[in-house]
Amino acid sequence: MAKGKGFGGGFGGMNMQAMMKQAQKMQENMLKAQEEIAQMETTGTAGGGMVTATVIGTSVIKSIEIKPDVVDPDDIDMLQDLVVAAVNEALKAAVDKSQSQMSAITGGMDGLGGGLF
Repeated sequence: MAKGKGFGGGFGGMNMQAMMKQAQKMQENMLKAQEEIAQMETTGTAGGGMVTATVIGTSVIKSIEIKPDVVDPDDIDMLQDLVVAAVNEALKAAVDKSQSQMSAITGGMDGLGGGLF
């Protein structure tokens, strides 16, 4: 190896130590974001607000609220459909929020770290 041709010149002149610090900072930011995502709550509604589902960022259902007016013992199928729709809406909102938050940190490079991050 020629003198002066170590790692310093192998990456277009990038300072390897600075690159490692940047990667470590990104990893710290991602861990912080994952903790925040786990605590965030999203809601979904169905039937014009007759059924509301709340989920936390870890895709766990926190609560389901059903207005008494929607409870019809002769039409349980409709109530079940409304609950499913509200839960799915809340889960989709949680996924969208978490993806948006992670993209803000990674600059759209989600999943490109090869498991590094």
